[in-house]
Amino acid sequence: MELGNAMELTKFVFNPKEGIDNPTMVIIEDGERPSGPSPRLCVLKKEDGENFGFHLRVERGLCGHVVRHVDPWGVAEKAGLRDGDCVLEVNELFVADLGHVEVARRIQESGSQLCMLVLDGEEYEQAVAQSQNLKELASAQRGGDWSPPRLCHITRDHVTGLGFSILPVEGEKGKFTISPVSGGPAEKAGVRKGDRLIWIDGALACELTHTAISKMVKKCSDDMTVLVIDSKGEMSYTRRRMPILPALADAQSMPYRPKRLHLERAPNGYGFLLRHERTPAGHKVHMLREVDAGSPAELAGVKDGELLLEVNGESTDGLIHEEVVSRFRLSGQKVTITTMALNGQEFYTKLGLSPLLFTEDHCSTKKQTEQPASPEPSAAVMKLAAPLAKAQEDPQTQVQPSIRLCVLQRGAVGFGFHLGYVQQKPGTFINQVAPGGPGERSGLLQGDVVVEVNGQNVEEECLEDVILLMKMGGNTLSLLVVDRPGYEWMKQNREPISAEKAVKASEVKEDVNPSPTKPPF
Repeated sequence: MELGNAMELTKFVFNPKEGIDNPTMVIIEDGERPSGPSPRLCVLKKEDGENFGFHLRVERGLCGHVVRHVDPWGVAEKAGLRDGDCVLEVNELFVADLGHVEVARRIQESGSQLCMLVLDGEEYEQAVAQSQNLKELASAQRGGDWSPPRLCHITRDHVTGLGFSILPVEGEKGKFTISPVSGGPAEKAGVRKGDRLIWIDGALACELTHTAISKMVKKCSDDMTVLVIDSKGEMSYTRRRMPILPALADAQSMPYRPKRLHLERAPNGYGFLLRHERTPAGHKVHMLREVDAGSPAELAGVKDGELLLEVNGESTDGLIHEEVVSRFRLSGQKVTITTMALNGQEFYTKLGLSPLLFTEDHCSTKKQTEQPASPEPSAAVMKLAAPLAKAQEDPQTQVQPSIRLCVLQRGAVGFGFHLGYVQQKPGTFINQVAPGGPGERSGLLQGDVVVEVNGQNVEEECLEDVILLMKMGGNTLSLLVVDRPGYEWMKQNREPISAEKAVKASEVKEDVNPSPTKPPF
């Protein structure tokens, strides 16, 4: 007989008022386990040179953002993250309804620490099937009195100074309260009476003495940035064993916040020049220059001398000038960029924070065109879906699929195309093709569905696996593609798609310019 079958464990509570006899051993009935889904909080902290140790994917047949490939003994596994978990929140931002690129970007920008609220994959699927409100489920674990921390940037006044006082909390080492002077700079920046001081100019308050903090304040010349929280909010984070981080904060008073701008290309370009320059501090940056009056760039809010941080959500850090230009070409007629004033780089570097944490979506009040550029990547998907509806109106309508075998040789900036993927739809597709690049020269067209990569069928593969397979081919890439309407028609009529039916790219005549001029920026 197994021990587990022979015994039942009972919980006991000792009552010191009644002595140690049997009557004092009060049996406590096991509480009922929660019947609903139970989100888990995972706090990941990595050292320099480490990564978080997991992949985030969107997979066919599964809902949500799925955690995969958790490294054994890595940061994610030690924090409790499991393969198959679905992400509800990233740094207390609900992300289940955000696009995959946006969620990945927020994880990358979180710095060395990351807080993720996740749900077991099976529980997530059940919750979706039962139409449970995932946002309410995520917020419930914080409690009703929860309020987020605040990043407050305080500018010194020549009369009142910074306008706050800091005192140690009696009996609690490493804890301090900060109180603003009524109507002073600190109060205007968002500091409230009785707030707990968490962080000051990039340094954790719990690691400082009151004397050290006082010296920092005295040495401050013009401004200071503090992270504060009220006592109830602090208790909520303590109860959940969750660190209070700048990435979680309300940052309305922060200066130099990056702007996410949406531009629609005019016939003569976007209306600015892109230059690779060196800053006075010695950093190489991509700078926006010579913004034309009345151009799409000027109307969207681009200022001369601003830094270009992102193109369509992709960081420009580490990219050479030609690679950034290529990103604009791949965007077609619309592009989303993130810009910031040059002074912002030094400011956020001093604080040890990524400026992208504080990006604001900027909607210009100036009219660019009748249809402004959409910031969502799904806009391209909607364009591709429009002709598909026409092909499906009449299943008997004869469609001539354009099946092509395209062979590409890697160029200076890659193969010259971007892949796209529509959740819950088969077929990875060509989202963008760079004019004059290897992709266009091989015969690839925007909207083509990728059927095979280097001879291997990828119709049921996720986007990440398709990209991995392409990388394995080295500098040569062979793609079997079909136009989207043709692909849908062949699937509907159970027509096989094979390389034998493909037309050589050299036999396809398309109305393209083989040697386009470089568009002005």
